[in-house]
Amino acid sequence: MTDIPELMRAIDPEAPGGPEVLTVVERPVPVPGEGEVLVRVAAAGVNRPEVMQRKGLYPPPPGASSILGMEISGTIVAVGPGVMAEVIGQPVCALITAGAYADYAVAPWGQCLPVPEALSMVEAAAMPETLFTVWTNLFERGYAAEGDTVLVHGGTSGIGTMAIGLCNLFGVTVIVTAGSDDKCAAARKIGADHAINYKTEDFVARVKAITGGKGVQVVLDMVGGEYVPRNLQCLADDGRHVSIAVQGGMTATIPLFDIMRRRLTLTGSTLRPRDTAFKSLVADELARTVWPHVEAGRLKPILDRTFPLAQAPAAHERMEAGDHVGKIVLTME
Repeated sequence: MTDIPELMRAIDPEAPGGPEVLTVVERPVPVPGEGEVLVRVAAAGVNRPEVMQRKGLYPPPPGASSILGMEISGTIVAVGPGVMAEVIGQPVCALITAGAYADYAVAPWGQCLPVPEALSMVEAAAMPETLFTVWTNLFERGYAAEGDTVLVHGGTSGIGTMAIGLCNLFGVTVIVTAGSDDKCAAARKIGADHAINYKTEDFVARVKAITGGKGVQVVLDMVGGEYVPRNLQCLADDGRHVSIAVQGGMTATIPLFDIMRRRLTLTGSTLRPRDTAFKSLVADELARTVWPHVEAGRLKPILDRTFPLAQAPAAHERMEAGDHVGKIVLTME
Protein backbone atom coordinates (compact mmCIF):
# COMPACT_ATOMS: atom_id res chain seq x y z
CA MET A 1 0.00 0.00 0.00
CA THR A 2 1.32 3.44 -0.93
CA ASP A 3 2.06 5.95 1.77
CA ILE A 4 -0.78 8.45 1.81
CA PRO A 5 0.23 11.94 2.95
CA GLU A 6 -1.91 13.93 5.37
CA LEU A 7 -2.03 17.04 3.19
CA MET A 8 -2.53 17.57 -0.53
CA ARG A 9 -2.74 20.33 -3.11
CA ALA A 10 -6.28 21.40 -3.96
CA ILE A 11 -8.28 24.21 -5.53
CA ASP A 12 -10.85 25.30 -2.98
CA PRO A 13 -11.78 28.97 -3.54
CA GLU A 14 -12.72 30.89 -0.39
CA ALA A 15 -15.11 33.17 -2.27
CA PRO A 16 -16.64 33.30 -5.76
CA GLY A 17 -14.89 35.30 -8.45
CA GLY A 18 -12.95 35.26 -11.70
CA PRO A 19 -10.43 32.61 -12.73
CA GLU A 20 -7.84 34.21 -10.41
CA VAL A 21 -9.60 32.70 -7.33
CA LEU A 22 -8.42 29.24 -8.46
CA THR A 23 -5.24 29.23 -6.39
CA VAL A 24 -3.59 26.06 -5.13
CA VAL A 25 -3.97 25.58 -1.36
CA GLU A 26 -3.23 22.76 1.09
CA ARG A 27 -6.11 20.63 2.32
CA PRO A 28 -6.31 17.40 4.33
CA VAL A 29 -6.40 14.26 2.19
CA PRO A 30 -10.03 13.04 2.38
CA VAL A 31 -10.93 9.74 4.05
CA PRO A 32 -13.11 7.31 2.06
CA GLY A 33 -16.45 6.53 3.72
CA GLU A 34 -18.83 3.59 3.32
CA GLY A 35 -18.73 2.30 -0.25
CA GLU A 36 -16.06 4.81 -1.28
CA VAL A 37 -12.49 4.62 -2.56
CA LEU A 38 -9.62 7.09 -2.25
CA VAL A 39 -8.03 7.88 -5.62
CA ARG A 40 -4.62 9.41 -6.19
CA VAL A 41 -5.72 11.75 -8.96
CA ALA A 42 -3.78 11.74 -12.24
CA ALA A 43 -6.05 14.15 -14.12
CA ALA A 44 -9.37 15.98 -13.72
CA GLY A 45 -11.76 17.10 -16.45
CA VAL A 46 -12.89 20.73 -16.54
CA ASN A 47 -16.63 21.27 -16.97
CA ARG A 48 -18.93 24.26 -17.40
CA PRO A 49 -20.75 23.67 -14.08
CA GLU A 50 -17.38 24.21 -12.36
CA VAL A 51 -17.04 27.59 -14.07
CA MET A 52 -20.53 28.45 -12.82
CA GLN A 53 -19.68 27.21 -9.32
CA ARG A 54 -16.52 29.34 -9.30
CA LYS A 55 -18.67 32.38 -10.15
CA GLY A 56 -21.03 31.56 -7.28
CA LEU A 57 -23.91 30.58 -9.59
CA TYR A 58 -24.02 26.81 -8.96
CA PRO A 59 -23.36 25.78 -5.34
CA PRO A 60 -22.32 22.16 -4.72
CA PRO A 61 -25.05 19.87 -3.35
CA PRO A 62 -25.41 19.80 0.48
CA GLY A 63 -22.60 17.88 2.15
CA ALA A 64 -20.32 17.93 -0.91
CA SER A 65 -16.71 19.13 -0.73
CA SER A 66 -16.13 22.78 -1.69
CA ILE A 67 -13.08 21.65 -3.71
CA LEU A 68 -13.99 22.08 -7.39
CA GLY A 69 -14.24 19.34 -9.97
CA MET A 70 -16.58 16.51 -10.94
CA GLU A 71 -14.52 13.93 -12.83
CA ILE A 72 -11.21 12.24 -12.22
CA SER A 73 -8.85 9.55 -13.38
CA GLY A 74 -6.21 8.00 -11.18
CA THR A 75 -5.24 5.01 -9.06
CA ILE A 76 -7.12 3.65 -6.06
CA VAL A 77 -4.87 3.90 -2.98
CA ALA A 78 -7.32 3.13 -0.14
CA VAL A 79 -10.86 1.85 0.38
CA GLY A 80 -13.65 2.63 2.81
CA PRO A 81 -15.88 0.12 4.59
CA GLY A 82 -17.77 -2.14 2.21
CA VAL A 83 -15.21 -2.05 -0.61
CA MET A 84 -12.84 -5.00 -1.18
CA ALA A 85 -9.18 -4.22 -0.53
CA GLU A 86 -8.31 -6.04 -3.78
CA VAL A 87 -9.26 -2.95 -5.77
CA ILE A 88 -6.30 -0.99 -4.34
CA GLY A 89 -3.89 -0.29 -7.19
CA GLN A 90 -6.59 -0.31 -9.89
CA PRO A 91 -6.58 2.53 -12.45
CA VAL A 92 -10.09 4.07 -12.60
CA CYS A 93 -12.00 7.06 -13.81
CA ALA A 94 -15.05 8.31 -11.95
CA LEU A 95 -17.85 10.83 -11.91
CA ILE A 96 -17.85 12.55 -8.50
CA THR A 97 -19.94 15.33 -6.98
CA ALA A 98 -16.95 17.52 -6.05
CA GLY A 99 -13.29 17.36 -5.10
CA ALA A 100 -11.55 16.57 -8.40
CA TYR A 101 -9.16 19.55 -8.57
CA ALA A 102 -6.80 17.95 -6.04
CA ASP A 103 -4.05 15.36 -5.62
CA TYR A 104 -6.48 12.95 -3.92
CA ALA A 105 -10.26 12.55 -4.16
CA VAL A 106 -12.87 10.16 -2.85
CA ALA A 107 -15.26 8.47 -5.26
CA PRO A 108 -18.18 6.10 -4.73
CA TRP A 109 -16.89 2.69 -5.86
CA GLY A 110 -20.12 2.21 -7.86
CA GLN A 111 -19.35 5.29 -9.96
CA CYS A 112 -15.86 4.12 -10.96
CA LEU A 113 -15.06 2.63 -14.38
CA PRO A 114 -11.78 0.80 -15.09
CA VAL A 115 -9.24 2.61 -17.28
CA PRO A 116 -8.40 0.22 -20.12
CA GLU A 117 -5.09 0.01 -22.00
CA ALA A 118 -6.64 1.93 -24.90
CA LEU A 119 -7.02 5.13 -22.82
CA SER A 120 -4.40 7.42 -21.34
CA MET A 121 -5.12 8.84 -17.87
CA VAL A 122 -5.78 12.24 -19.44
CA GLU A 123 -8.30 10.71 -21.87
CA ALA A 124 -9.90 8.76 -19.03
CA ALA A 125 -10.40 11.97 -17.00
CA ALA A 126 -12.20 13.49 -19.99
CA MET A 127 -14.83 10.73 -20.16
CA PRO A 128 -17.13 10.40 -17.13
CA GLU A 129 -19.07 13.68 -16.96
CA THR A 130 -19.92 13.89 -20.65
CA LEU A 131 -20.45 10.15 -21.02
CA PHE A 132 -22.89 9.93 -18.07
CA THR A 133 -24.68 13.11 -19.25
CA VAL A 134 -25.04 12.20 -22.93
CA TRP A 135 -25.97 8.58 -22.19
CA THR A 136 -28.66 9.37 -19.61
CA ASN A 137 -30.15 12.24 -21.63
CA LEU A 138 -29.77 11.48 -25.34
CA PHE A 139 -30.11 7.69 -25.15
CA GLU A 140 -32.19 7.05 -22.01
CA ARG A 141 -34.48 10.07 -21.73
CA GLY A 142 -34.41 10.84 -25.47
CA TYR A 143 -34.54 7.18 -26.59
CA ALA A 144 -32.10 7.83 -29.46
CA ALA A 145 -31.74 4.57 -31.34
CA GLU A 146 -30.11 3.15 -34.45
CA GLY A 147 -31.54 4.82 -37.57
CA ASP A 148 -32.61 8.00 -35.77
CA THR A 149 -31.40 11.50 -36.59
CA VAL A 150 -30.66 13.84 -33.69
CA LEU A 151 -29.80 17.54 -33.31
CA VAL A 152 -27.14 18.42 -30.73
CA HIS A 153 -26.35 22.05 -29.94
CA GLY A 154 -22.79 23.01 -29.01
CA GLY A 155 -21.25 20.40 -31.28
CA THR A 156 -17.62 21.16 -30.36
CA SER A 157 -18.17 21.26 -26.57
CA GLY A 158 -17.22 18.31 -24.37
CA ILE A 159 -20.88 17.22 -24.41
CA GLY A 160 -21.19 17.77 -28.17
CA THR A 161 -18.04 15.84 -29.07
CA MET A 162 -19.06 12.93 -26.82
CA ALA A 163 -22.54 12.92 -28.40
CA ILE A 164 -20.92 12.71 -31.85
CA GLY A 165 -18.75 9.76 -30.76
CA LEU A 166 -21.66 7.84 -29.22
CA CYS A 167 -23.98 8.51 -32.18
CA ASN A 168 -21.31 7.19 -34.57
CA LEU A 169 -21.00 4.01 -32.48
CA PHE A 170 -24.73 3.34 -32.25
CA GLY A 171 -25.85 4.12 -35.81
CA VAL A 172 -27.47 7.50 -35.07
CA THR A 173 -27.18 10.32 -37.62
CA VAL A 174 -26.01 13.45 -35.79
CA ILE A 175 -26.54 17.08 -36.81
CA VAL A 176 -24.72 19.64 -34.65
CA THR A 177 -24.66 23.42 -34.37
CA ALA A 178 -21.53 25.46 -33.67
CA GLY A 179 -20.62 29.15 -33.70
CA SER A 180 -18.09 29.36 -36.56
CA ASP A 181 -17.21 27.72 -39.86
CA ASP A 182 -13.96 26.44 -38.28
CA LYS A 183 -15.88 24.77 -35.45
CA CYS A 184 -18.33 23.27 -37.95
CA ALA A 185 -15.39 21.84 -39.91
CA ALA A 186 -13.90 20.46 -36.66
CA ALA A 187 -17.24 18.83 -35.76
CA ARG A 188 -17.48 17.18 -39.19
CA LYS A 189 -13.88 16.00 -38.94
CA ILE A 190 -14.61 14.15 -35.68
CA GLY A 191 -17.70 12.49 -37.10
CA ALA A 192 -20.70 14.83 -37.17
CA ASP A 193 -22.84 14.00 -40.22
CA HIS A 194 -23.87 17.65 -40.58
CA ALA A 195 -22.74 20.86 -38.88
CA ILE A 196 -24.66 24.14 -38.96
CA ASN A 197 -23.12 27.54 -38.20
CA TYR A 198 -25.88 29.02 -36.04
CA LYS A 199 -24.48 32.54 -36.45
CA THR A 200 -24.81 32.58 -40.24
CA GLU A 201 -27.56 30.01 -40.89
CA ASP A 202 -31.09 29.36 -39.61
CA PHE A 203 -30.70 25.97 -37.95
CA VAL A 204 -34.45 25.26 -38.21
CA ALA A 205 -34.43 25.66 -42.01
CA ARG A 206 -31.20 23.66 -42.34
CA VAL A 207 -32.52 20.78 -40.21
CA LYS A 208 -35.68 20.65 -42.33
CA ALA A 209 -33.57 20.59 -45.50
CA ILE A 210 -31.20 17.91 -44.18
CA THR A 211 -34.07 15.65 -43.05
CA GLY A 212 -36.16 16.16 -46.20
CA GLY A 213 -38.80 18.03 -44.18
CA LYS A 214 -39.30 15.19 -41.67
CA GLY A 215 -37.36 16.64 -38.74
CA VAL A 216 -35.23 14.89 -36.13
CA GLN A 217 -36.23 12.32 -33.51
CA VAL A 218 -34.35 13.98 -30.64
CA VAL A 219 -32.92 17.41 -29.80
CA LEU A 220 -30.26 17.63 -27.04
CA ASP A 221 -30.34 21.23 -25.86
CA MET A 222 -28.10 23.13 -23.45
CA VAL A 223 -29.25 26.60 -24.53
CA GLY A 224 -32.87 26.88 -23.37
CA GLY A 225 -34.64 30.21 -23.72
CA GLU A 226 -35.68 31.15 -27.24
CA TYR A 227 -34.01 28.04 -28.65
CA VAL A 228 -36.75 25.81 -27.25
CA PRO A 229 -39.61 26.81 -29.61
CA ARG A 230 -37.13 26.71 -32.51
CA ASN A 231 -35.98 23.25 -31.41
CA LEU A 232 -39.59 22.05 -31.39
CA GLN A 233 -39.86 23.13 -35.04
CA CYS A 234 -36.91 20.81 -35.75
CA LEU A 235 -38.62 17.76 -34.23
CA ALA A 236 -40.39 15.07 -36.21
CA ASP A 237 -43.79 13.85 -35.01
CA ASP A 238 -43.38 11.93 -31.73
CA GLY A 239 -39.99 13.67 -31.27
CA ARG A 240 -38.27 14.20 -27.92
CA HIS A 241 -36.71 17.46 -26.65
CA VAL A 242 -34.15 16.92 -23.88
CA SER A 243 -32.88 19.92 -21.89
CA ILE A 244 -29.58 19.64 -20.00
CA ALA A 245 -28.67 23.29 -19.37
CA VAL A 246 -30.09 26.80 -19.70
CA GLN A 247 -27.13 28.87 -20.90
CA GLY A 248 -29.45 31.05 -23.02
CA GLY A 249 -32.39 31.46 -20.64
CA MET A 250 -34.33 29.78 -17.84
CA THR A 251 -37.79 30.10 -19.40
CA ALA A 252 -39.34 29.50 -22.81
CA THR A 253 -42.68 30.11 -24.48
CA ILE A 254 -43.87 27.01 -26.27
CA PRO A 255 -46.86 26.18 -28.53
CA LEU A 256 -48.87 23.68 -26.50
CA PHE A 257 -51.25 22.72 -29.28
CA ASP A 258 -48.28 21.87 -31.49
CA ILE A 259 -46.99 19.53 -28.77
CA MET A 260 -50.40 17.83 -28.63
CA ARG A 261 -50.93 17.67 -32.38
CA ARG A 262 -47.47 16.21 -33.05
CA ARG A 263 -47.20 14.19 -29.79
CA LEU A 264 -43.91 15.79 -28.76
CA THR A 265 -42.16 15.04 -25.47
CA LEU A 266 -40.29 17.69 -23.45
CA THR A 267 -37.97 16.32 -20.80
CA GLY A 268 -34.60 17.04 -19.24
CA SER A 269 -32.44 16.34 -16.23
CA THR A 270 -29.58 17.51 -14.07
CA LEU A 271 -27.07 14.83 -13.18
CA ARG A 272 -25.12 16.36 -10.32
CA PRO A 273 -27.80 16.20 -7.56
CA ARG A 274 -28.78 12.59 -8.41
CA ASP A 275 -27.87 10.05 -5.74
CA THR A 276 -25.08 7.49 -5.77
CA ALA A 277 -27.55 4.64 -6.40
CA PHE A 278 -28.72 6.25 -9.65
CA LYS A 279 -25.20 7.10 -10.83
CA SER A 280 -24.02 3.59 -9.98
CA LEU A 281 -26.82 2.13 -12.10
CA VAL A 282 -25.71 4.36 -14.98
CA ALA A 283 -22.09 3.26 -14.47
CA ASP A 284 -23.20 -0.40 -14.64
CA GLU A 285 -25.12 0.27 -17.84
CA LEU A 286 -22.15 2.12 -19.39
CA ALA A 287 -19.84 -0.73 -18.37
CA ARG A 288 -22.06 -3.13 -20.34
CA THR A 289 -23.03 -1.02 -23.36
CA VAL A 290 -20.28 1.54 -23.99
CA TRP A 291 -17.14 0.40 -22.18
CA PRO A 292 -16.46 -2.55 -24.53
CA HIS A 293 -16.13 0.06 -27.33
CA VAL A 294 -13.76 2.09 -25.13
CA GLU A 295 -11.66 -1.00 -24.40
CA ALA A 296 -11.48 -1.73 -28.13
CA GLY A 297 -10.28 1.83 -28.84
CA ARG A 298 -13.44 2.74 -30.77
CA LEU A 299 -14.51 5.56 -28.43
CA LYS A 300 -12.12 8.19 -27.18
CA PRO A 301 -12.83 11.68 -25.91
CA ILE A 302 -11.80 14.61 -28.08
CA LEU A 303 -9.11 16.48 -26.12
CA ASP A 304 -8.66 20.21 -26.49
CA ARG A 305 -5.79 21.03 -24.15
CA THR A 306 -4.27 20.05 -20.81
CA PHE A 307 -3.07 22.38 -18.06
CA PRO A 308 -1.16 21.55 -14.86
CA LEU A 309 -3.22 22.06 -11.67
CA ALA A 310 -1.51 25.38 -10.88
CA GLN A 311 -2.72 26.72 -14.24
CA ALA A 312 -6.40 26.09 -13.44
CA PRO A 313 -7.16 29.82 -14.02
CA ALA A 314 -5.91 29.48 -17.62
CA ALA A 315 -8.03 26.33 -18.07
CA HIS A 316 -11.17 28.20 -16.96
CA GLU A 317 -10.27 31.19 -19.14
CA ARG A 318 -10.00 28.87 -22.13
CA MET A 319 -13.40 27.33 -21.42
CA GLU A 320 -15.03 30.76 -21.00
CA ALA A 321 -13.47 32.06 -24.22
CA GLY A 322 -15.37 29.30 -26.02
CA ASP A 323 -12.66 28.52 -28.60
CA HIS A 324 -12.03 24.97 -27.37
CA VAL A 325 -12.92 21.84 -29.32
CA GLY A 326 -13.50 18.91 -26.95
CA LYS A 327 -12.36 18.58 -23.36
CA ILE A 328 -10.03 20.69 -21.24
CA VAL A 329 -8.18 18.64 -18.62
CA LEU A 330 -6.08 19.46 -15.53
CA THR A 331 -3.10 17.20 -14.78
CA MET A 332 -1.71 16.62 -11.28
CA GLU A 333 1.81 15.38 -12.17
